[in-house]
Amino acid sequence: MNSLESSVDQFRQLAGRITELATDYLRSLDSRPIAPATTGEESVRLFQATLPEQGLGERALDELSAVINSSRAQNGRFFGYVLGSGEPVGAVADLLASVLNQNVTAWRSGPGAVMIENTVVGWLAEAIGCRGFHGYLTGGGSSANLMGLAMAREALAPANEAGVNANLTVYASEEIHMSIPKSVALLGIGRQNLKLIPTDSSLRIDLAALEAKIVIDRRTGKTPLAVVASAGTVKTGAIDPLRNIAEIARRHGAWFHIDGAYGALAAIAEPKKFDGMALADSISLDPHKWLYQPLDCGCLLYRDPRAGEKAFSHSGDYARTLTSDPIEGFAFFEESLELSRRFRALKLWLSMRYHGLAAFRESIAKDLRQARRLCELIKTEPRLELVATGELSAVCFRYRGTDARSEDELNRLNTELLKHLLKRGRVYLSNASIGTKFCLRACIVNHRTKDSDVDEVVREVISLGNEM
Repeated sequence: MNSLESSVDQFRQLAGRITELATDYLRSLDSRPIAPATTGEESVRLFQATLPEQGLGERALDELSAVINSSRAQNGRFFGYVLGSGEPVGAVADLLASVLNQNVTAWRSGPGAVMIENTVVGWLAEAIGCRGFHGYLTGGGSSANLMGLAMAREALAPANEAGVNANLTVYASEEIHMSIPKSVALLGIGRQNLKLIPTDSSLRIDLAALEAKIVIDRRTGKTPLAVVASAGTVKTGAIDPLRNIAEIARRHGAWFHIDGAYGALAAIAEPKKFDGMALADSISLDPHKWLYQPLDCGCLLYRDPRAGEKAFSHSGDYARTLTSDPIEGFAFFEESLELSRRFRALKLWLSMRYHGLAAFRESIAKDLRQARRLCELIKTEPRLELVATGELSAVCFRYRGTDARSEDELNRLNTELLKHLLKRGRVYLSNASIGTKFCLRACIVNHRTKDSDVDEVVREVISLGNEM
């Protein structure tokens, strides 16, 4: 027998052991400190080992407990970044997806996998009010944003054959995600041609400033390629005025892309917050955020079915489709950057069928309610200051204490407080700078979070602030 082969019984034993480890982890998750009790030196000692010449067999699994103990525990008190909570039904599906090992390039490579992905993408589009949009799953919002802007470039200023030679401009607010400047650079447009527009008092793009900037640029010979709106900025969850931006983009002949990686899926619970989203040419989503799926699971939706093919169709003869049947001849690689693609859709398909859309709607609504709860708790605590919150679930605040302090002193105090809070490991927050203010930031996209977990944020910050 080939030494890499495992018998069915061996697989059952391996899978059973992994299942036990995962079950024990989930059983203890709520009581675990979020930050692992480890150091860089300890990580090197544990994992930077020499590759064994001879296999260890099942003894190789003995180190998995160390892996678990060196991992951040995303229990109900994890409020860092915009990171979903790893819903277990999706995790189980991921194991099967790996065993099936479907390369989701085209229908002929994985008939069931392709149909499931197309089905899931249709579900997502309909759930956020964009029925009829096309799309596919990606590694995350960054790759979806890149491909959305690549479609914009090929639709309005084709460059795949001769290169970029037009004086193109892209517009977004100063609060835009870092993936947009990266995408503009990678597409050859140049970051100096990304025009960052000021925001209003709610940290949403200033519409008058956007319109004025486009008009000025057009007078100097620039071509407006795309306007990028945020359906939830990463710092505060601010939602740009989507319908108004769509009108401005259309008036100037620009592509309208929405970065909805953080917030767009909240339209399942609060559709009125996203008025105008269906007017977009392309939208990025992240089911591994607000559908709580295990990493990775992003999505790009787009209106024109020809846009993806125009941007990405370029196949070698060995990949040529041999049938004109619209189903059996379908190929993701003709409308996407990727060729080899993981069966990402299985976890989302199984999770959504298992729980039903109503359960996701209620969980998202719960997260939004808990963010409002946190805001109210902060407002009623004189030692805390609510600095910024958008329309979603990100809350930026800081500890002020009872003594008068300068802005610099408050920034230093909150920086140190955050370091101690993360080290203690009871609650996990991230940080954000709002103007000149260094803030503590809680973002709730966690199906495990209870009201008592939200209350713990205030208790923990007050406790540490008083100690310091």
